[in-house]
Amino acid sequence: MDLQDRNRRGFKRLLKSFYYATQGLIYVLKNEQNMNIHLVIAILALIAAYLLSIPFIQLLILLLIIAGMFALEIMNTAIERTVDLVTKEYHPMAKRAKDIAAAAVFIYSLFAVIIGLLMFIPPMLDKLL
Repeated sequence: MDLQDRNRRGFKRLLKSFYYATQGLIYVLKNEQNMNIHLVIAILALIAAYLLSIPFIQLLILLLIIAGMFALEIMNTAIERTVDLVTKEYHPMAKRAKDIAAAAVFIYSLFAVIIGLLMFIPPMLDKLL
């Protein structure tokens, strides 16, 4: 297969790209503990949003935060696997790359929690008081 064949566009190639993306998602869900934690928290947040009758705009924001968290965790996993492919031995730069990717997930998680608290505390207080 030459370069021109690999760069062709078409419905069959599009379907293959969805298949490969699905395989990646399945891998992350099966093998990454943190992704499973994000998934459980996302489900709980969506249930809470439903029970608290969160307004539509806030629900959209919640969905964006969840999607961003999933995407970032998947990218973190891709970076970790790529680094592992390059070197199995300890190397300070390999560690640095993994730590930086993990830091991106960590920062996003912190802000997701802050946004979640700002979103959920007022309606929770309204229900309790």
